[in-house]
Amino acid sequence: MGCDAVSTGHASATDLANTFHSDGVVLIRSAVDDSWIRLLREGLDRHIESPTARGRIWDRDDQGRTCFYDSQAWQMTPEYREFIENSPIARTAADALNTGKVNFFFDAIFVRTPGMQFRTPFHQDEPYWSVKGFDTCSIWMPLVAVEKKSALEFVRGSHRWPQQFRQVDFGNGREDAIGENYELFPDIEGNRDRYDIVSWDMEPGDCAVFNARIIHGGSGNLADDRELKVFNTQWLGDDVRVCFRPEGMDPDHSELMQGLGLKPGQRIGTDTYPRFEF
Repeated sequence: MGCDAVSTGHASATDLANTFHSDGVVLIRSAVDDSWIRLLREGLDRHIESPTARGRIWDRDDQGRTCFYDSQAWQMTPEYREFIENSPIARTAADALNTGKVNFFFDAIFVRTPGMQFRTPFHQDEPYWSVKGFDTCSIWMPLVAVEKKSALEFVRGSHRWPQQFRQVDFGNGREDAIGENYELFPDIEGNRDRYDIVSWDMEPGDCAVFNARIIHGGSGNLADDRELKVFNTQWLGDDVRVCFRPEGMDPDHSELMQGLGLKPGQRIGTDTYPRFEF
């Protein structure tokens, strides 16, 4: 089993790739320096004021505390574009996937107001996407300090489980929203002692790098004086191909991809999904 965390200053790309391959998730301490965090915070402040059409409130409690999500804002937010194109983040994804080239897929932001208790249900990412493949990489990076109890949790090694599970629609909680013909999703929350669940205290610039098939959830239970702001990027490696899923997709890139001339089975590679080579 790989290490829980690595430091970019001391661990090799081989260590990162080995842990990512075996565990499905690895924490990289101080992967991004403060200048990039400040830039993203500036972009996020403007983005929240003018979200995309995809922006939505996942949950609002009786005290008005909210969980906000938006995605695919990098082309309208100069700070996001600068980070994606020029920060070390693309190289981090390539190192985790042990490849010399990756395609950027999309960005996502998660903002929870102080005291928000809503926890994202355990789920997998790839079954929601308009692509299919094992060589996927999500990088979850908080822009504020996060306590372990409020950070994302991962079921270590679950990216290699052979089953295909029904996924949850976070907006209404329907368990069969994505993949009606798949197996029922296991009750991980109710049987936590049966699974190898990992999470960490995280500082701004720390990155949880994970395979899009790993089961993960959480990032709730905020203290009354703690907010959560996360900038998340998704990256695609060698075996990933376009896949329009009849059971539904979120975010649904099918119309965008078709407009770009992309067809099922093709590898994405346009200005909308830029390729980075190392």
